[in-house]
Amino acid sequence: MPSFDIVSKVETMEVKNAVSQAHKEITTRYDFKGSDAKIDYSNDVIKLSAKDQQRLDALYEVMIAKLAKRGISLKNVEQCDNDVSPLGHARQTIKFQQGIPGNDAKDINAKIRATKIKVTAAIQGDIIRVTGKSRDDLQKVMTMLKGEEFPIELNFENFRS
Repeated sequence: MPSFDIVSKVETMEVKNAVSQAHKEITTRYDFKGSDAKIDYSNDVIKLSAKDQQRLDALYEVMIAKLAKRGISLKNVEQCDNDVSPLGHARQTIKFQQGIPGNDAKDINAKIRATKIKVTAAIQGDIIRVTGKSRDDLQKVMTMLKGEEFPIELNFENFRS
């Protein structure tokens, strides 16, 4: 039976490229000269560090612009609270949503069932597998989901016939 998977993931290579581009930009920008602005990326977390809150905000804007330019959906980007030390040094983390959370998976599943298209959607961990008898029905589900607004970016993988 034809099937496909609904996933929500961020390409780590694109994130690495965006981080390296942002790092190049902050090393050449005049307002970051002589500052200790840093960008570290590991385990789907970007850690920003700057001398003060203003430079941290500028660093965050540069990072978000580079992520958006690389085609990373900002729906999957989670901005954590700023951490400002008593001396004024500011830090912030940016996390990425990998996988579909349980509540969102239930909402997606309910929307698929509400269409009355003859397909079955099964939640399997952090992905949703949709199976049906015809490829046309699966393509109708895909176009319906692309038209809907969800709090995360949806991607479609493993289209099998």
